[in-house]
Amino acid sequence: MASLKYSRQREVIREYLNSTTDHPTADMVYANVREIFPNISLGTVYRNLNLLVREGKAVKIDCGDVSERFDGRTDNHYHFICVDCNRVSDLCIESIEHINTLAANGFGGDIHGHKTYFYGRCAECKSNRLQEENE
Repeated sequence: MASLKYSRQREVIREYLNSTTDHPTADMVYANVREIFPNISLGTVYRNLNLLVREGKAVKIDCGDVSERFDGRTDNHYHFICVDCNRVSDLCIESIEHINTLAANGFGGDIHGHKTYFYGRCAECKSNRLQEENE
């Protein structure tokens, strides 16, 4: 892949992704980056986020029906998505890379990797639900 021309806007977007663990949507990135570049467009943010993903400098997290989220952390790690508030969190678990070997058994093709998301209720939503049930 040909190297892209340096862009200060892209660099600020990347710096923001690397500075947060919130797994922001493009709209959240846009709101933050506008503080530095007031005239930046949402389209420019989307284009640069997708470029960073293609270059391997960011990860796109598909939350199903909810907006896509972005992560500046590109190492192999796993995400938890809350079914109530749609918050995306990093899970601190041991690697499950062996799942590639399990999937390859009897497949005949080549497995190059996997994406695994865990779904459920985050601690805050779980607590809120318990409070509602006890009222």
